[in-house]
Amino acid sequence: MRNNRVMRQSGRALALGAVALGIIGAMAQPAAAEESLPREEIIADCDSGLGKCTFNDPVLDAAYLGDFKQVSDSLHNCTTSPATQSMTWTDTVGSTDEAGVSVSVGGSIKGIIDLSVTASYKHTWTDTHAESSALNMTVQPGEVGWVSRAQVMQKVSGTWQTHYDNQKLGHYFWFAPDTITGPAANGTEGKNNAVVMKTRKLTPEELQSCTAQSAGAVVVPN
Repeated sequence: MRNNRVMRQSGRALALGAVALGIIGAMAQPAAAEESLPREEIIADCDSGLGKCTFNDPVLDAAYLGDFKQVSDSLHNCTTSPATQSMTWTDTVGSTDEAGVSVSVGGSIKGIIDLSVTASYKHTWTDTHAESSALNMTVQPGEVGWVSRAQVMQKVSGTWQTHYDNQKLGHYFWFAPDTITGPAANGTEGKNNAVVMKTRKLTPEELQSCTAQSAGAVVVPN
């Protein structure tokens, strides 16, 4: 009889222990796939320090030359002779995630990604690049000219992992895959930044503006 009582008590203790372990295990589990905390919120919490974050398993894609964009004002030549002028240009290129959200302004994001990329690839990840200079540009009569620039870019893919001191939507850990596009150093994998002077014919509206202003060579803000 006593043996039966001991066995029942032991069984009850084991059951309670299993339940307790199940509760602890459930608390420690990462979010299930069907649950969702927006990636933007996870990144914001990483950036602010609310979540303790890492950027896991980074994969760097091949470097490539980004799109050309106008980086100077425009020089409209409303005269009948070629017009030459020094054109100052400036360009700042930042980093964005796959949703197009900037990850270059303040916060901890740069340090988190840089630590991850450096550990895996032994070189520094750059979140922003700024450059400026000036070029002498000659624009033919009836044309408009400007300076365009293209930056060497590189994508890095990985998974954000964040740990919260207090549960968020029932979980201490959240994960979010992401791809971030940012500027790469000039010459990366043989790719080089490019600065070019571009021209085109003045449109009828621009020619009309020239006539209205009785102007010569006019610099129009970009």
